[in-house]
Formats: sequence, C-alpha cells, structure tokens
Amino acid sequence: MRRTAMFAAAAAALAVLAGPAGSAWAEESAQQLIERLQRQGYSVQIDKIGTGPLSKCVVTSVRNPHTVTEWVPFVGPGLGRFEGNLLVPVVTSQTISVSLDCSQR
Repeated sequence: MRRTAMFAAAAAALAVLAGPAGSAWAEESAQQLIERLQRQGYSVQIDKIGTGPLSKCVVTSVRNPHTVTEWVPFVGPGLGRFEGNLLVPVVTSQTISVSLDCSQR
C-alpha cells in the first residue's frame, strides 16, 4: 500500500513537471515541438549537446515552464457596480526550456 502511494505521488510529480509539453514531445521532432510551444505563446530557450542540425536532434527534456501574469483593470461593458474596481490577470510572458541531443550517435 505504501509503495503504491509513493508511486502515485511520483507519477503525479512527473506529470506536473512535464507541464504544457506533456508526453507528446517524445513523438515529435525537435523542430515540431519548438514550433508547437511557440504557437502556444512560449518563448523557447534551447540548450543542446553536439553540433548536428536541428533535424537530427532528439529532445531529451522539456522543463521550467514559467508564466508571468499581471493584474490589470478590466475595461469593457457590463461591469455594473464593479466599475473601475475589477482586476483581471493578463499573461505578459511565457518561457520554457528545451534540451536537445544533437550529437548524432
């Protein structure tokens, strides 16, 4: 029972660490993964081992998703009694790190 609980906790932690990329990055090329993350609004930081071309690289990890939000006043119709007092979160930047192995082993 204790071992099962520890396994479940470890699996949950890994799912959280995978973040927005999930496990799909294992099935995508490095270029496809980077483009998908950029379409999702991320600024992708790349670190790689080796000097091979991106087309020959293998994704080894996706980590450190970081989203910066800012609270700004809501501007729009339908505020009623909240006029000028309603703040909403707005994403100002998103970054994520992708590690690549381009050593062409």
